[in-house]
Amino acid sequence: MKIFKFGGASVSSTDAIKNATSIIELFPDKKVIVVSAMGKTTNELEELVKSYFNRASNMELILERIRNYHAGITAGLGLTAADLVQVEVLFADLKKRLSMNPSLNFDYEYDQVVCYGELISTAIISAYLNKQGLKNRWMDIRQSLRTDETHREAIVDWKWSEMLINNSFNFRDTDLYVTQGFIGSTNTNQTTTLGREGSDFTAAILGNLLNAESVTIWKNVPGVLNGDPVDFEDTVKLEELSYREAIELAYSGAKVIHPKTIKPLRNKKIPLLVRPFDFPDQAGTMIHDVGHQLDLVPIFILKKNQALVTISPSDFSFIGIDELSGVFSLFKKRRIKVNLIQQSAIDLSLCIDEPEVGLETLVVELRKKFDVLYNTGLILATIRFYDEDALIKMKNNRQLFLEQKSRRTARLVLK
Repeated sequence: MKIFKFGGASVSSTDAIKNATSIIELFPDKKVIVVSAMGKTTNELEELVKSYFNRASNMELILERIRNYHAGITAGLGLTAADLVQVEVLFADLKKRLSMNPSLNFDYEYDQVVCYGELISTAIISAYLNKQGLKNRWMDIRQSLRTDETHREAIVDWKWSEMLINNSFNFRDTDLYVTQGFIGSTNTNQTTTLGREGSDFTAAILGNLLNAESVTIWKNVPGVLNGDPVDFEDTVKLEELSYREAIELAYSGAKVIHPKTIKPLRNKKIPLLVRPFDFPDQAGTMIHDVGHQLDLVPIFILKKNQALVTISPSDFSFIGIDELSGVFSLFKKRRIKVNLIQQSAIDLSLCIDEPEVGLETLVVELRKKFDVLYNTGLILATIRFYDEDALIKMKNNRQLFLEQKSRRTARLVLK
């Protein structure tokens, strides 16, 4: 049994969905297909939930845009109203949700609205596969994947999920399931999400709990490259990676794999394949248990939309464990992710994901105890297996705010 994951780009159009269908046909054994929202639908739904939460006047316009996009795809696939009953039910549910008054918790409302991207996408793909003779069962993953109540970054309840998933995905009367990535639910059936781009993680969860032979992520790249081709020329495909290297790259911001994907697979030694959906006959990159040292070229990762915050005690006292504890408690409370830490006697510098809102209020809170300097709009560059040429290439014509090196990794905060 295999797990296939198709991201938004691989199901973004009629032709893309037909191509995904041809890939599924190439592998006739038992499969679970995990699918993301189509194209940029999640971005549109994020705009929709902001509009809904603020009761803005453009809510109906955004919803109509989302509906028209999906209608264009279903028309191109030749699906009829009879094929799309489930899709219409989902759109009706979404519209009903938007007619209600929102709560005061934006993260909660985010999860209740954004989940429809995956639900609608999978309903369309399931209908098309059935029409093409690939009989399958559409599964609402929220009935099986249980989480806590941390909205937008939910933590998986592995015990409950294992029992429910093995009961639901039992392959007794079908060899093919179609389900959603990114979403789950609490024990009280409130929808949650696993973090942006979390569909990879869903595939890994299913792979772990169902003891899959392998998990394959179908992407619009030849495999894992040593740099994002949007940012770097002459990138090189990495033929294989160890679990350790993959998790280092994902944690540093490599977009090809969600950071939480590796652990569930490594724990059961399930290989992860990253393969090109335009050339399904190519092997791509294998991430697996490697028993030897890999000889890798420098790997470049850029994490954008970063802020650098530097704090210093006003009275020149040292930054000790008590001060560190207070600072990190504040960041945890505000759910701000810290990506890099550098400390001197009286300075503590933190590179963080720049929050959409609230950075100024964070700075005001910190200034109650510290002198604070901060910069926004920065890039955190990570070079795995760096050398001097790689450092020069990265620093070229950029302002350097901070540099940190270990044996294999160099990290730079740049503008």
